[in-house]
Amino acid sequence: MATATTNPDLAPAGVEIAQKLGLLPEEFERVREILGRDPNFNELSIYSAMWSEHCSYKNSIRLLKTLPRSGPHLLAEAGEENAGLVDIGDGWACAFKIESHNHPSAIEPYQGAATGVGGINRDIFTMGARPIAQLNSLRFGDITAEARSRWHMRGVVKGIGDYGNSFGVPVLGGEVYFDPCYTTNPLVNAMSVGVVRTDRVISATSHGKGNPVFIVGSSTGKDGIHGASFASKDITDTSMDDLPAVQVGDPFMEKLLLEASLELAATDALIGMQDMGAAGITCSTSEMSAKGGAGMDIHLDRVPTRQEGMRAWEILLSESQERMLVVVKKGREAEVQAI
Repeated sequence: MATATTNPDLAPAGVEIAQKLGLLPEEFERVREILGRDPNFNELSIYSAMWSEHCSYKNSIRLLKTLPRSGPHLLAEAGEENAGLVDIGDGWACAFKIESHNHPSAIEPYQGAATGVGGINRDIFTMGARPIAQLNSLRFGDITAEARSRWHMRGVVKGIGDYGNSFGVPVLGGEVYFDPCYTTNPLVNAMSVGVVRTDRVISATSHGKGNPVFIVGSSTGKDGIHGASFASKDITDTSMDDLPAVQVGDPFMEKLLLEASLELAATDALIGMQDMGAAGITCSTSEMSAKGGAGMDIHLDRVPTRQEGMRAWEILLSESQERMLVVVKKGREAEVQAI
């Protein structure tokens, strides 16, 4: 068994490390209060991701709650599932999601925009819906005066188009505005729309003691680690140093994942399904567990990895793309693995 002596990630970590991970001193003290001791680096890494603005909306949630959140045709209210769900009649529902990928696109426009598209498509088909259209809303600096803004625009537009074309879902429209205030940090909002039968909707939940949990899709690598914390920081002159926090997309793998997920959703073997986005395994397992009121045992040594010797916090926080968490009814494992 690893100890703090043999594994420095298990040694107590102080407030200086917490601040480097994006936590405030008062948040560090709250972590100590919750644990009843000093946290180690693994634990601080988890808290920094889950308490980031990107994952927790800790600063914006009060404003978000002032927006409309319910209606007679809503099948899933805001924040309940991976995407919004509206009853459109005749036994069909429309699933839709819009999400920003601003920070990654600011330092690596092509991959930042492409993985933004991939992420929202996964949010759609994890609910059992088939994506049918993509849109976008973009803001850049003055492209007539700033080479950086031209670089942003070319990379973002190509990233969105290439991912959509390879994935097989058309980009039907969008909007773009230019203003000098977006020179450093562009706004890249991607939207996906899908359709699903109302009796085929899959929830992002977990329950049932002994039910197996699968990670499906790509293997886990070191790309995107601390991506959620990075996305919650200000863009500065040194932000290019955070390039490893940008994820790398594979739309062809996502296409395979889409078809396999919809085939799986057509069975009754599923308990729940969740996209692995920000904070990877950490966020997806905790969100599904919280929704279903059931905990999970996670065996990190069973996670397929791209590199040897990945540390626990790297596996927990990796944001490698095209991965999903699937909870299956016990006894149906062989059927699911065959798909």
